[in-house]
Amino acid sequence: MHQKDLCGGGADESVAFIYGDEFLDYNFSPSHPLQPIRLKLTYELLKAYGVFYRPQVRLLPGRMATDEELLGVHTAGYVEAVKKISETGDAFGDQSMYGADDSVYGPKFGIGAGDNPAFKGMHEAASLITGSAIEATEMVMSGQVAHSVSISGGLHHALSDRASGFCIYNDPACAIDYAVKHYGARVLYVDIDAHHGDGVQWAFYDRSDVLTLSLHESGRYLFPGTGFIEEIGTGEGEGYSVNVPFEPGIYDELYLRAFDEVVPPVIRAFKPDLIVSQNGCDSHHTDPLAGMSLTTNAYEHMYARIHELAHEVSGGKLVALGGGGYQIYEVVPRAWTLLTAEVASVGLDDELPEPWRELCASHARSECPRKLRDEPIEGAASNLQSKTEQTIEQVKQKLFPYLGLGIG
Repeated sequence: MHQKDLCGGGADESVAFIYGDEFLDYNFSPSHPLQPIRLKLTYELLKAYGVFYRPQVRLLPGRMATDEELLGVHTAGYVEAVKKISETGDAFGDQSMYGADDSVYGPKFGIGAGDNPAFKGMHEAASLITGSAIEATEMVMSGQVAHSVSISGGLHHALSDRASGFCIYNDPACAIDYAVKHYGARVLYVDIDAHHGDGVQWAFYDRSDVLTLSLHESGRYLFPGTGFIEEIGTGEGEGYSVNVPFEPGIYDELYLRAFDEVVPPVIRAFKPDLIVSQNGCDSHHTDPLAGMSLTTNAYEHMYARIHELAHEVSGGKLVALGGGGYQIYEVVPRAWTLLTAEVASVGLDDELPEPWRELCASHARSECPRKLRDEPIEGAASNLQSKTEQTIEQVKQKLFPYLGLGIG
């Protein structure tokens, strides 16, 4: 694990944490799986632990993205449609108003019933998340802080002209685009969400200055149905899209074996100027929307390794975003508290503060966790070892030669 409290030892662990209660406005409905209270509970848990009182941690408000920043990734027609639908929260509209013009007809753009229901103020809420990821990137690239955390971000499924998978705008892609355009940065994007980071992959699929690296449950079983090893990029981007798809039931030991054999060598070979990490925690064994079996112990390991690698290869430059996570009381606040503590090099007691547990219970209307970290669980699926080893070998055979890496 990364050594804690490194500030006194000369390592720059200054961190910008971007949050405001206005992030809760990104709210599809009370019954939607993506509940914004998870952000508030994460903030309150970090506050209860006193993390924001640490001198190296700066709590900052978010900001909306400009149209220019959104158009770095999204089409003008899509952004305009989101704005119009956002005015009323009606994805279907009165077609008699438009005649044959369906430019504000939500389903054409992935907005409507299902994953991405329209809501009033949708553009402003999604733009705030995107602008905050960009601000997190600016803080790091300008040298104001070493690391930034924006837990509202990580909405990695949105495509250039379409909402997808609870994501209206693709904040990781917009943040990466900003770093490339304004700083000429080579950016490595690493995504540990249970779902493939498809929108970010496609945004840079033909680029060699952005490498996307996603570890996820295989698209054979899980939305969005992509992220196979064979998706390696095209043209100049060939070899710069790396996917590690897992079988359902993958557990800490096997997952981390794949992570450690693929992620560090890829990051070292690419030598990015900036690492952007997406830290979805829906790979947890209790998450209702995926079939993976990880614990917070795996998350801590990955947070630490990515943090270490940022210092090793990128001068510490790391932007950490949120992502999926649908155990909104039991898992998400703990996972992203561990993430923030890691990048700020702050050690935390395992016993959760009682005031936070009471706050959590008042929202969950049930007992909330007592411990910050999970107890280890044993992997039960004996057939997963050979399948995981085969996946690791296939990724190495397919991608490592592009990066000048040995396969053994």
